Amino acid sequence: MKRLYLHLMVCSVLFSPQVAIAESTIYRGATVHTLGPAGTLENATVVVRDGRFAAVGADVELPSAAGSGSSEDRVIDASGKIITPGFFSAMGQLGLTEVSGVDGTVDYYQTGERFSASFDIAEAYNHRSTLIAVNRAGGITRALTAPAPSYWEAGASSQVFSGLAAVVQLGERPDFVAERQAAMVVSLGEAGSAVSGGSRAAAMLALRTGLDDAVDYRRNKGYYERGQRREYSLSMADLEALQPVLAGDTPLLAHVNRASDIEALLKLAAEYRVALIIYGGAEAWMVADALAAARVPVILDSKSNLPSTFDALNARLEAPAILVAAGVAISFGANWQNETYAARNIAQSAGNAVANGLPWMEGLKAITLSPARMYRVDDRYGSIEVGKEADLIVWSADPLELTSNPEQVMIRGELVSLQNRQTLLRDRYMQIDSALPPAWRR
Repeated sequence: MKRLYLHLMVCSVLFSPQVAIAESTIYRGATVHTLGPAGTLENATVVVRDGRFAAVGADVELPSAAGSGSSEDRVIDASGKIITPGFFSAMGQLGLTEVSGVDGTVDYYQTGERFSASFDIAEAYNHRSTLIAVNRAGGITRALTAPAPSYWEAGASSQVFSGLAAVVQLGERPDFVAERQAAMVVSLGEAGSAVSGGSRAAAMLALRTGLDDAVDYRRNKGYYERGQRREYSLSMADLEALQPVLAGDTPLLAHVNRASDIEALLKLAAEYRVALIIYGGAEAWMVADALAAARVPVILDSKSNLPSTFDALNARLEAPAILVAAGVAISFGANWQNETYAARNIAQSAGNAVANGLPWMEGLKAITLSPARMYRVDDRYGSIEVGKEADLIVWSADPLELTSNPEQVMIRGELVSLQNRQTLLRDRYMQIDSALPPAWRR
């Protein structure tokens, strides 16, 4: 009876779409880029227990049960392999859209007048989206999923404040939304002018007015509590949502590209003492020293080397290297549409930046630890350190090379299946010897 039980347990591990984790998972012999104080370790051992890194090092004393043949241990020979932290997509709409041209699947924007800053997209996150499995197979284990304004609907009334973004984990275990209200998204520059009357000055005025109203609301909240309403440009829910921004607890994630707009935004951030993250940043390299002095990170599109708009006249491929050399923390994912459907391409973005002068380790850092720090969740993930949630990727070759693919992906200590809609379609259409048409194959 006991043998039958063990046989059933083994089968459930082998054939489950989500590979179950043993009590301890132990990788031996790998080159481990920890992105933590330990740096890069050769011939190292990584021990994962209860969903977290339990030990990392070249001379690790294994748990007492490890290697004993106990069914509670999974020991993996990773000799010749490379292990990195899981990738973190710093910007996109994963889980908020399926097909951009089908309105019923798009949940990342709203065009009403009632709410703006308080629009919390975490309520709409769909962890079963087919895009999740596709990008997870490329090594994405965490992502910021964010609201955005609508630019294309007739009569759209999107506003400068798009709402609240969330950090999500792409695994199969519950608690898919790992951090709610991780950032307040706003649009400025050319993007902001499109939703605020046609002028970037109007967009900045809307942002400033909203922050002023939130400051006044904080100071005079008693009026609301006594039913004595004051006139504000935003709803009470929006004003409440802005309080963590004013307190410096929730960063302002601002879409802006032109150098002069970035300079104006830096002044505003200093005035209101808000934490700021720039995404877009095509001309951010031109004000790199100011960004470094203000400790403002930038999320870039590393493929931006030609002017796509007048806001990006000075776009260049060396921008990541210039910013990092000045002391600016960077990540990739500013081309939000592409980074939603192909978030896994952030590895290519990092590789492009390395090819244009960015140090290799800084490229890896930009898609692991840096975005975790931007959204203040680096105490939990972003690097391979004891106590952090075990997100890792196993590679057989350089992870920043275009032809490299993950061999294993672990999220919160669980090995996840790399099967997805694209691999299923590939396998179906590769059955060239089948007499059945593709639609009838499995």
